[in-house]
Amino acid sequence: METTWTLDPAPLALAALAALLYAQAFARLRRRAPAHATWRHAFFFALGLAVSLLALVSPVDAVGEDQLLSAHMLQHLLLGDLGPLLLVLGTRGPLALFLLPAPALRVVARSPLRRLARPRVALVAWLAAIGGWHVPAAYDAAIAHPALHVTEHACFALAGVLAWTQILRGPLTVGRRALFALVLLVSSSVLAEVLVASPPLYPYYAAMRSRPFGWSAGQDQSHAALLMMAEQFATLATAILFLVRAHVERVAPELTPHEVA
Repeated sequence: METTWTLDPAPLALAALAALLYAQAFARLRRRAPAHATWRHAFFFALGLAVSLLALVSPVDAVGEDQLLSAHMLQHLLLGDLGPLLLVLGTRGPLALFLLPAPALRVVARSPLRRLARPRVALVAWLAAIGGWHVPAAYDAAIAHPALHVTEHACFALAGVLAWTQILRGPLTVGRRALFALVLLVSSSVLAEVLVASPPLYPYYAAMRSRPFGWSAGQDQSHAALLMMAEQFATLATAILFLVRAHVERVAPELTPHEVA
């Protein structure tokens, strides 16, 4: 199995820039309102940055590109789900507003980019990313063309950040945020089921003559699907449980004793 670390300067530079922006935002807000810039926030952001970076420079990248579809799936889950979840947890509250200088923040607020904060846009972006890039032709094309591969990774990361922003701190009510997460969970489960039930869908991986662990192409694809299902349940199902609990606690006082009984 590949053990190569891909020290590509591009992701390293992006990670360094993100860390710098976060450090200045954290320091500025901590001076003004320490309760909104805690070390817990910093821990989550650092962990999210590390997870996202490891997906791109660790052996997961080499194994996923040259040997196993399941490793490639792991890379996408780290970039498009777990990493964004941790990054959004690290920027909850007003911290996100301090990441950019005030003039740059005003430009973003007046540009079409502000539409990315809308729930429908976030949902469509997530569904398009997970559905579109897992079409066999698109998946194999991304492997074959480095620039397209970078675009694929950027789409997963952006869609993940937009989706988790809606789930954790979006404008929707708690109940609708739970429903939003449920739509994502059901959609990813459908894709996983398709991968389990289908013969090898990706010609690039099906053509490989040898794989680690002696897996066949079908076994590799099934493991990729099961990995997706397990990771999505671990994150999205947990979020749904917390949101449903919060929703019940919110509406319980509004119920009459008769309705509660």
